[in-house]
Amino acid sequence: MASEAPSLLRRTIGCGLVGEFDAAGRREVVITGWVHRRRDLGNLIFLEVRDGSGRVQVVLDPSSAPDAHESAQHVHAEDVIGVRGTVVPREAVNPSHPTGRVEIRAAEIAIHNRARAVPFPVDDESESNEEARLAHRYVDLRRPRLQRALRTRHALARAARRVLDDLGFLEIETPILTRSTPEGARDYLVPSRVHPGRFYALPQSPQLFKQLLMVAGFDRYYQFARCFRDEDLRADRQPEFTQIDLEMAFATPSEVYGVAEPLVAAMLREVGVEIETPLPRMSYAEAMDRFGTDRPDTRFGLEIRDAAPAVAGRGFAVFDAALAEGGVVRGIAVPGGGSASRKMLDAWSAWAREAGANGLVWIRTEEGGAVSSPALKALGEDGARAAAAAVGAERGDAALLVAGPVEVAARALGALRLRIAAEMGLAPKDRWDLLWVERFPLLQWDAAEERWVACHHPFTAPRWEDLDRLEGEPSSVLAQAYDLVLNGAEIGGGSIRIHRRDVQERVFRALGIGAEEAEAKFGFLLRALDAGAPPHGGIALGFDRICAMLVGADSIRDVIAFPKTTSASCLLTGSPAPVDGRQLADLGLRLEEAD
Repeated sequence: MASEAPSLLRRTIGCGLVGEFDAAGRREVVITGWVHRRRDLGNLIFLEVRDGSGRVQVVLDPSSAPDAHESAQHVHAEDVIGVRGTVVPREAVNPSHPTGRVEIRAAEIAIHNRARAVPFPVDDESESNEEARLAHRYVDLRRPRLQRALRTRHALARAARRVLDDLGFLEIETPILTRSTPEGARDYLVPSRVHPGRFYALPQSPQLFKQLLMVAGFDRYYQFARCFRDEDLRADRQPEFTQIDLEMAFATPSEVYGVAEPLVAAMLREVGVEIETPLPRMSYAEAMDRFGTDRPDTRFGLEIRDAAPAVAGRGFAVFDAALAEGGVVRGIAVPGGGSASRKMLDAWSAWAREAGANGLVWIRTEEGGAVSSPALKALGEDGARAAAAAVGAERGDAALLVAGPVEVAARALGALRLRIAAEMGLAPKDRWDLLWVERFPLLQWDAAEERWVACHHPFTAPRWEDLDRLEGEPSSVLAQAYDLVLNGAEIGGGSIRIHRRDVQERVFRALGIGAEEAEAKFGFLLRALDAGAPPHGGIALGFDRICAMLVGADSIRDVIAFPKTTSASCLLTGSPAPVDGRQLADLGLRLEEAD
C-alpha cells in the first residue's frame, strides 16, 4: 500500500546490514533512508536506498505490489522513504557491493519527504565545487566517503578514551571563556557585557588549566579539548580544532611516551594498522641534520649529508665562500636522477630557491660513468665525483647540493627532499612511520623582535642540568620537550612543565617578560606553583590531523562535520557576520571605518 501521509514505517534493520541470512529465511524487513539511485526498466523499478549503514537494492514489481510500484514511479534521488518488503537472493549478483547478493521485494512504500532542492549529486564519484559543498554541508555529509570518515573519527575517539580510562585518567572539562594569555598565535577575543571594556579569550589550549589540575591533585587528566587560534589557515589548520589533551603528575618524558604510544596504537588498530612499541627516538639536532626538519618523514631515503670535506679548497667560489663564512655545503642523492632532464633539474633548482636557498648545484652521474654538472669546470671531474659520493650518489643517481648558513641549507634541502619524494612516489602509502623528536632548544632568537622566544611555550621546563646557563648562554639550554611525528607530520607535542615559581620567573625574564607583566598575565599560575605544585608533564595530540591521516583525507575538513574555509568563513551559516548595532551598544563597542 502506497502512502504520501506522514505515517512512519519503523525501521527494523539498516540498509547496509541486510544480508544472505535474511534472504535465506525470506525475512520481512523495514528499511528507511534516502533514495540513492532509481532505475526504471518499464515493468520493474529498482531503487537503491541508503542510510548510515550502507545501501541496498529494492525491487518494485507491479504484479505483486501495484500501489508501491505506482508510488515508486514518482520517487526521485534523495527523497526520504520507508520500505517494507521481503529479503530475497539477488538474481544479478554484484560481488563488489556489501549487499550485492540480496535485494528487497517491496510490499509497501512510505514517502516521508520530497527532496526538492539538492544542489549536487550525493555520490563520491561526483566532483562538485567545494564552495557549493561547504555551503550545503548537510547534503555533502551524506556522501559515503564523509559518512565513513566521521564514523571512523567516532571509533578513534572511543578507542582513545578506552585506553585513557584503563590507564586511570580522569576526563575533566576546562573553561572555554578565559583570559588572553597569547601562546604564539592570535587569540579570539570575546567582549564582556557585564564588564564593559574587558574581554574573554577563547583558549588556544587548556595548558594553564591542566597545570592547575595537577596542583589540585588530579594526577591523571585528559579531555577532548576544543581549541581556537586566529591564524592564517592551511589544509591541515582550522580556527577551531580538537586535541586529545592529557597531563600527568610526577611524570618523566618516558612515562608520557608510555601513555601516548598505546593511545596512538589503539587508534591505528581501528583502521587495521599494527605498530611496534616503544617507538624510536631522535634528537632535534639529528632530525635537522639528517632531514632538515623537526618533523622528519622517515619512510624514504634522500637523507641530507655533508659534502664540505669533498669540496673544500677545490676552487669553486660559491662553496668556498659559504664555508669561509661558517656555513655548510650539504646535499641529497636522488636515485635514478642521473637521467633527469634539464627541465627537471631546473624545477629542482627552482624548488630549492623557493625554500630559501640562493641556488642549487646538481651533479649527474650517468650509468656509463660520465659526470655532468654546471660546477664541473671549477670542481674538476674528480671533485664532482667526490662531492656526489659524499652525499651517497652512485652511478645513475644525481647529487643536489646547497651552500649557505646551516639553517638555510637545512630548510631548503628538507623541503626539496619532500617535493622530490612526492614527485617520484618514494613514500609508501601503506607505511606508518612514527617517532619521537626530543631534546629541543628551550629558546630561539627572534631577529625581527630582537628577543628570545620559547620554542614550544613559556611553561616548558629546561633540562635541569642546563638551568645554570639560562641567563649566560640561553641558546645552549635544551628543553624537556618532545614531538610525536607520523609520516612527516607532527601529530602531538608536549613537555615536562615548570613546577617551581623561581624557575618560571627566570624563564619569563629570559623571554623579556618582567615581574609586573608576569604578575598581570600569569599571577594565578605563579601563586599556584607556590601552593605546592608537583613535577608534571603531558602532551596534546592533534585529533583532527590524526583522523584525516588515518582515513586518507587530504584535508582535516573531511573529518570535521562543519568546517571553515581557508579564510575562516562558514559558508553554511554565513559567519562571521555583521551584528545588530544594539548588540554592539550592549557591549560598549562601536565599529570604526577602516582607513
